[in-house]
Amino acid sequence: MDRESFHPTPAANVRAEHTDGGATLVFVRDLRHPPAAVWAALTDPAQLAQWAPFLADRDLGSAGPAVLTLVDGETTTEQQATVRRAEPPHLLEYTWGDDLLRWELTPLDAGTRLTLRHHVADPTLLPMVAAGWHLCLDVADRLLDGDPVGPIRGAEAKDFGWAELRDTYAERFGEG
Repeated sequence: MDRESFHPTPAANVRAEHTDGGATLVFVRDLRHPPAAVWAALTDPAQLAQWAPFLADRDLGSAGPAVLTLVDGETTTEQQATVRRAEPPHLLEYTWGDDLLRWELTPLDAGTRLTLRHHVADPTLLPMVAAGWHLCLDVADRLLDGDPVGPIRGAEAKDFGWAELRDTYAERFGEG
């Protein structure tokens, strides 16, 4: 499939967990690929560059500092990150700026259940965060299928259904 005919999948299984210090997006997605392949997509800088909203300065598969560079067209913004936990191929947890991301990979007969927990300080951002990760994970799934479409990030996401996804997730979170 070519990039121009790419369309996002239907809205995913998501929920919001509210805390005193913000809220956590819990995004669950089943992938047709084994945990080791999904792990590589989550940690290998070359694979991340093909689907994630950022570029990584190193493999994220081990604990320690990293720099994740947010990409929006020609604009890039470096943000400090720290890989807090890396337990291949089941658990990856890192900070990204002020956010905390936790990726849990559970083997299934037909692949992997990916559970992303993305904690943000401002709960009103959850629909936007969910829409962004939705598109990124659609692109990652295509990459893992061997049919890459290239990264869809930043303002370009608006050309690929981001606003509609944001609105759908806002309704699910009771903000629509």
